[in-house]
Amino acid sequence: MGLFHLLWSLIVGFIVGLIARAVVPGAQHMGLILTTGLGIVGSLVGGFIGGLVSRPKEGSKFHPAGFFLSIIGAIVVLFLFNMLSH
Repeated sequence: MGLFHLLWSLIVGFIVGLIARAVVPGAQHMGLILTTGLGIVGSLVGGFIGGLVSRPKEGSKFHPAGFFLSIIGAIVVLFLFNMLSH
């Protein structure tokens, strides 16, 4: 994994975490690191869900619905996080 890939994962994770925080009520108290972590974990969960629904084409670098599924995964993780922390 190259430096560019790592940097890109952090940026996309932060954006996905911000979107999930905006959708889920009461989640605005998270900081930069927790928001980025939420987005990255949400991307992993979304990728797992996407892999269950359909496999990406052979040789493709990402799932076509990856960004959308990352947001869905982050929302699921955030709901679980809120349920366990309250």
